[in-house]
Amino acid sequence: MTQTLPPRPTTPTEAWQALVAGNERFVAGTPAHPDQDVAHRRSLSTSQHPFAVVFGCSDSRLAAEIIFDQGLGDAFVVRTAGHVIDTTVIGSIEYGVEILGAPLVVVLGHDSCGAVQAAVDALSTGEMPPGFVRAIVDRVIPSIITRSSLDSTSTDAPGLASSADLLLREHVTNTTRTLTAYSQALATAVAEGRLAVVGVEYTLAEGHAKLVAVQGDVGADAVK
Repeated sequence: MTQTLPPRPTTPTEAWQALVAGNERFVAGTPAHPDQDVAHRRSLSTSQHPFAVVFGCSDSRLAAEIIFDQGLGDAFVVRTAGHVIDTTVIGSIEYGVEILGAPLVVVLGHDSCGAVQAAVDALSTGEMPPGFVRAIVDRVIPSIITRSSLDSTSTDAPGLASSADLLLREHVTNTTRTLTAYSQALATAVAEGRLAVVGVEYTLAEGHAKLVAVQGDVGADAVK
């Protein structure tokens, strides 16, 4: 049986709170499975009004609608391996914000990310993966280099091979910065207060989605 949740969020704060509440249900093992009934499915046949754009890794364990306990029409989802950016990704995200009116963009990364590890391996060994997989690694490496540079200025920071969590966080954070740096539409929407762009780390074992980067306003208590 599905459960209908409160009305569609219309602000960045409301949208983030809805995702947080959904993730809490998922972690607790008490998902509501909202907006999945026959009547709702039919109501979406002519239009959609998602309240969030989720740009996540393509990893099979990172299904956004499941981990945030959302339903049909709630999230406009864009996925690439390692959540790497190209022009079609930015265009898709802009579509979700400018055309569909979503007030929140979520960059969703996760631990044990194969793309991040492949970038670490490439930097460590000098060997790149074959084929077009290399294009993915090429787009993750700048985040790894940025994190490694920060590590080198600290005497107590972990080394490249032992800082997987820091590398992931830097890649998620770097992706959020890149979106607004490349897209004037997204940057303007954030400046006008009608959009927030957030970075989230997801832990595969616990199922918890943690906020690690914010552009815009998603509430004073969002980052703890």
